[in-house]
Amino acid sequence: MTDLRKVNIDGAELEVPGDYTLMQACEQAGAEIPRFCYHERLSVAGNCRMCLVEWVGAPKPQASCALQIKDLRPNRDGSCANILTNSPTVKKAREGVMEFLLINHPLDCPICDQGGECDLQDQAMGYGRVGSRFDMNKRAVDDKYMGPLVATVMTRCIQCTRCVRFITEVAGVSEIGLASRGEDAEITTYLEKSLTSEMSGNIIDLCPVGALTSKPYAFNARPWELEPTESIDVMDAVGSNIRIDSRGGRVLRIVPVINDDINEEWISDKTRFVWDGLGRQRLDRPYVRKNGQLVPVSWDEALAVVAGKLGGDPESIAAIAGDLACTESMKALNDLMDGLGVKSIDCRQDGAPLGETVVGGGRQEYLMNTTIAGIEQADALLIVGSNVRHEAPLVNARIRKTWIHKDLEIGMVGVPYDLTYDYGHLGETAAELETLLKSTKGFARKLKSAKNPMILIGQGALARKDGAKILRLCGKVADKFGMVREGWNGWNVLHTAAARVAGLDMGFVPGKGGRDLAGILAGAKDGSVKTIYNLGADEIAEDLFGEAFVIYQGSHGDRGAHRADVILPGAAYTEKDALWVNTEGRVQMGFAAVPPKGDAKTDWKIIRALSELCKRTLPYDDIEALRKKLFADHPTFAGLNYAPGANMGAEGAADFAPAKLGAAGKPLKAPLKSGVGDFYFTNPVARASRVMAQCSQECGGNASLSEVRT
Repeated sequence: MTDLRKVNIDGAELEVPGDYTLMQACEQAGAEIPRFCYHERLSVAGNCRMCLVEWVGAPKPQASCALQIKDLRPNRDGSCANILTNSPTVKKAREGVMEFLLINHPLDCPICDQGGECDLQDQAMGYGRVGSRFDMNKRAVDDKYMGPLVATVMTRCIQCTRCVRFITEVAGVSEIGLASRGEDAEITTYLEKSLTSEMSGNIIDLCPVGALTSKPYAFNARPWELEPTESIDVMDAVGSNIRIDSRGGRVLRIVPVINDDINEEWISDKTRFVWDGLGRQRLDRPYVRKNGQLVPVSWDEALAVVAGKLGGDPESIAAIAGDLACTESMKALNDLMDGLGVKSIDCRQDGAPLGETVVGGGRQEYLMNTTIAGIEQADALLIVGSNVRHEAPLVNARIRKTWIHKDLEIGMVGVPYDLTYDYGHLGETAAELETLLKSTKGFARKLKSAKNPMILIGQGALARKDGAKILRLCGKVADKFGMVREGWNGWNVLHTAAARVAGLDMGFVPGKGGRDLAGILAGAKDGSVKTIYNLGADEIAEDLFGEAFVIYQGSHGDRGAHRADVILPGAAYTEKDALWVNTEGRVQMGFAAVPPKGDAKTDWKIIRALSELCKRTLPYDDIEALRKKLFADHPTFAGLNYAPGANMGAEGAADFAPAKLGAAGKPLKAPLKSGVGDFYFTNPVARASRVMAQCSQECGGNASLSEVRT
């Protein structure tokens, strides 16, 4: 039962939990408390002193962020403590603190990228003095190198230590700290090297002054010049909520939007800084290959060529959907292929054996059923074949958060990676899963005694020739250790592609007698598959398409476009209204921030126009009609912002049998590796980004100096 305590704040008595901080209680009472160092998701530092309030009877003002209600003693007459948030004492104290903070601060607001969004500016106006009494020489601090993403002007720093606490506590990489003491105190990266965390950009948002700003965004725009559009990130399958800031048809910045169920208020560096790739290597007009060369043509000519190729034998035609394909475009292509009688379709670009019609499956087979927020309820976790830190940084941060606060026991099967938390490495091959099934000691004992055990299966374990066998083994582990039961579903598949779950939900998989991805590519090689419609599948090697006629529809001139015989330029994720389904199965709506480039068109509209030429006109003329048909054919898409596992498996948990998934057999002896090689180069937008190339080079990735300088 909650320990409730009474406190009198500005003359009004209220009852709050005893473990509330004084700041929380004051804000619940309606008082506004300024702060610089305090942040709801970080540990309490109590070093800026801006949140001072008066405790009547105390000898001096109190830092409200560091004092809990249960620590307030009652008055001598037995009445509750009396707190004042706007008394002359408080006003004088805050003015004094602000004067100290501004002693060494440079007056460079006109050239500071934080201008217009600066907490120091706002609070100096609201709580500061008119002038300063300090007339001695000011302190100057050398700027620190933090890599290609974060620009530093450390003379502006007020030592709030938000960046230090975030990098240490949330990102899990202790690379920033406070060196020296007193007037010599400086925030530094210790070794003057680039930050290696894939979430380092969040310190830009956390910095309350202009000491840490975005290096790629520097001097591009002022915040009041930007047009904000809330949307959904597609750099991974987490579905982070983002705000896209644009001006004049160009995306200039991407920042997080708070969503406690998914990304809290963080985003990965790839999500935040990939925006420059949206304007480079773009496909902005249709092309047709003539005499071995791609030449620009009109839309009418390009669509006529495509319609002619799709008029052949349905068994010689196939369609593949890539990792960044939106729900509407996959639905339109699925409907067109269905109208043409084409059964060889696949959205599983990596070949993972998920979403097939098998006993014991259903949607739960391929979802993260525990949900991202539900990780905090788990007490044991088995990771199989995944580098969670690079495949889904926000999921990894949530695991770390649970590991810190709730002593989560973690074991891993697969190649070991630095995941920012401790785990027991059980082995590198799938044979360790068989050992785990037979064992009663070690991590098996921890799983058996856990109240809420969960398994997290990466695409690296599934996108192999023996993926179905590994899936069966994982199902047996989940069954043995009670990971799926009424009220708890610990079966979790971690996707890396933003389009994958939507494709599986709508059945963008081979029909009866159809070919899967491996079959399509084999048919392209032997000549039985003559035409392939490639909807943004850029992770397939060009030579695997054989002699097939390839129709590529996408936004960037990446691998898919290089191999194409016809190119139909589509819109990037920032240029279209679209539905996205994350790894939890949560349907979210993204919105267009800028128009498509050049003659590019919204993807589903291209397919709709093509259907007329194919004499298979699709029954929708606008996005509302398309979504109406989508919801009618697949009702799960109508549940916006709802994760089916949020009620902890009550939906069909009794019918879900993970031990029946996949296929029986002995898995290969090859180590289970992550499906993500270079974190910064996982899709065509990222590969077009100069900033991502710089990050890849700094972190020892695949980028060459020529790519960085291009």
